[in-house]
Amino acid sequence: MSRPNCEDFQQLFVNDTPLMDMRAPIEFAQGAFPTSDNRPLMQDDEREAVGTCYKEQGQQAAIALGHELVNGEVKAQRVAQWKAFCEANPNGYLYCFRGGLRSRITQQWLQEAGIDYPMVVGGYKALRRYLIDTIDAVAAKPMTLIGGNTGCGKTIMVNEVDNAIDLEGAANHRGSSFGRYVTPQRTQIDFENVLAVAMLKKQAAGHDHLVFEDEGKIIGSVSVPLSINQAMQQAPIAIVDDPLDVRLERLLDDYVVRMQRDFVAQYGEEDGWQKFAEYLERGMFSIRKRLGFQRYEELLLVQQNAVKAMQSSGSLERHYDWLSLLLEQYYDPMYTYQLGKKADRIVFRGEYDEVKAWLAENAR
Repeated sequence: MSRPNCEDFQQLFVNDTPLMDMRAPIEFAQGAFPTSDNRPLMQDDEREAVGTCYKEQGQQAAIALGHELVNGEVKAQRVAQWKAFCEANPNGYLYCFRGGLRSRITQQWLQEAGIDYPMVVGGYKALRRYLIDTIDAVAAKPMTLIGGNTGCGKTIMVNEVDNAIDLEGAANHRGSSFGRYVTPQRTQIDFENVLAVAMLKKQAAGHDHLVFEDEGKIIGSVSVPLSINQAMQQAPIAIVDDPLDVRLERLLDDYVVRMQRDFVAQYGEEDGWQKFAEYLERGMFSIRKRLGFQRYEELLLVQQNAVKAMQSSGSLERHYDWLSLLLEQYYDPMYTYQLGKKADRIVFRGEYDEVKAWLAENAR
């Protein structure tokens, strides 16, 4: 007996249920779900042709064209891919945009191949609406923010606190000028979907009061959902006050050691070093106006010399020079100014372990 089609969206996301996405690749690239795998019924050009036919000649003609385009060996190859997914993920579901024709055709062709595989009722559109509503519902509940100067370990802490959500992790970007990773940043839709799924999992674990890092409206190239951003403007803040030397060590590891390793792992030794140097230079270039041209030129030279020394001898010492100047002359003054506008919402200050202990007692 086949399983019923899925209508329990919460359990679907909380359990990381495998999802077979039948939409065209262009639709999938714009936004999908963390556990979805694109196995399209139609490729982009086929979908476009069928859509044009639908507008000009109606549904029946469009269906006929679709069967004509996806037929014979093409159809056999796609059904074989679907079968492989279904056999590898017997607990999964399939979906198209609205849970309509593409889902039903896929189910029919799978049944002809001997497989009963359920679909998500309402398809991608219904799942997406559910996740957007989840974000808005969370925004209406209690939250506490972790604040502090650059390098104080806010992102580390949100990954150590049980009821915390990592906004930067969901965005795949650290939020600063040097915040990108080797892997591309998520699209806006993918960011929101990953964020909402994380929220659902926290709720399922019994956490209604959530903790977030104190973020601005933008993380890299994505925007924090409006309802969450507005709620964050009112939320209490616990400030991490770690000393400069501790923050420098974190930044050195985050922006230099790990990024150099990741670039080399991704691109090989020669290209990896080149792309690592370009990453640091682009980070500096992005804040040149705020630094002022002369200070930017000075810091860039120090940074470039640090990379050369690191590559030739493995020494990290020169990186402290530009990182410390960047903290003292740019990031710290900027954050102090921003924090001054939030002074009435600061409820606790302390070093890393003290803030973490305070959150465990007061933000649950």
